[in-house]
Parts: sequence; C-alpha cells; structure tokens
Amino acid sequence: MASDEADQAGKSGKDESRDRELNERLRRLDERLGSIKSGEAAEAAKARKQEGDPSAIGKAMRLSSEFVGGIVAGGLLGWVVDRFAGTSPWGLIIFLMLGFAAGVRNLLRASNMLGKTPDKQE
Repeated sequence: MASDEADQAGKSGKDESRDRELNERLRRLDERLGSIKSGEAAEAAKARKQEGDPSAIGKAMRLSSEFVGGIVAGGLLGWVVDRFAGTSPWGLIIFLMLGFAAGVRNLLRASNMLGKTPDKQE
C-alpha cells in the first residue's frame, strides 16, 4: 500500500510537470499564432491599400480622353481648313494650339478644378 501511495505521488508529480510543460508550450504556440495572424492581417490591409480605388482608373481614362480628344479634334479641323482654304500649314498649327487649349480646358472642367477658388484662411 505504501508503495502504491508513493507511485501515486510520483505519478501526480510527473503529471503536474507534464501539464505545466504542455501549458507552457500551448502558451508559446498561442503567442506565435497571434503574431502570425496579426502579420497576415497587416499584409492583407497593405494589399488592399495598394490595389487602390477602381473608380480612379475610370477617372484617369476619362481625363486623358478629354485631353487627347481636344488635341485630335483641333488637328483634324486644322487639316480640313488647310485642305480647303489652301493655307497649309497655318490652319493646322493654329487649330492644334486651339485644340490643346480646349483639351486643357476640358481637363480642368472634368476634374472640377475650373471655377473653384481656394478657401480663404483667416
């Protein structure tokens, strides 16, 4: 009987040390998993930020087409004027400049920068 009690005490001491060791390993594993999860969350947030706003691409395409459209229209109009009036290359030059100015104006108008005044700071 005494040996059974000694065996029980020895087993319970081993069980307690094994439990403490397992608890310590579990705690370290939880810490590592927590750091990995937070790192993954940070990477996911960074990836979302780098993707950007899809509507920004649409705005950029619209603004560039407004600008290029003005220049192309001016160039075509100048070529037509030169062709029928015989004023080669002056019609093309003048209308290309007017097309450029119209393209810049359309660009500013489309981006809502035309007609806005800076806020006065007091």
